[in-house]
Amino acid sequence: MSNIGTMMPEPEQVAGLHGRLMAHAAGLPNDQLFARMLASQVAGSGVLPVGLGLSLEAFSRLLRRHFPHSGPLLELDTTRWPDEARVAERQDLIELMIEHRACQDDSEIWMAQIVAAACMGGDHLWQDLGLWNRADLSRLFTENFPGLAASNVRDMKWKKFLYKQLCQREGVYVCRAPSCEVCADYSACFGPEE
Repeated sequence: MSNIGTMMPEPEQVAGLHGRLMAHAAGLPNDQLFARMLASQVAGSGVLPVGLGLSLEAFSRLLRRHFPHSGPLLELDTTRWPDEARVAERQDLIELMIEHRACQDDSEIWMAQIVAAACMGGDHLWQDLGLWNRADLSRLFTENFPGLAASNVRDMKWKKFLYKQLCQREGVYVCRAPSCEVCADYSACFGPEE
């Protein structure tokens, strides 16, 4: 997989902004995950478009809700707000996650939109999101979309798992082998992402 756009910036740069954001965190679910994504994005890591892939309005609400009084910590060029690409695909992914959301916090909806935007990238999902490791991504799914987390019993890589779920909904089974264990792509789909 390509590392273009997903190179980790200097740890001090990311940790510094993350720490400043967390100092203004509201104490809500997803504060830390959002802070990690934002710090990484500002430092040039991940593939998420400006505003984590949210609309300008939704992104502004996310910042006000999760990091009140953070002030000018994040200055974004709103003239570069991205056009929606692959809208139908993103919407299918969002709907899949929303169907399995924990219903504990409204931020789960934003998280579904952000994850769907990151799925458009070409690297591991945790890297495309700007998270710091795969454990962050597992936590994201466990806390926000527990039904999906419980279904991923074979530790399939999350992006592949989400698309596999979409294919199964449509009755499309892309693995030619009758069993994943004998599929030639088994090692590409399962196991550690590092």
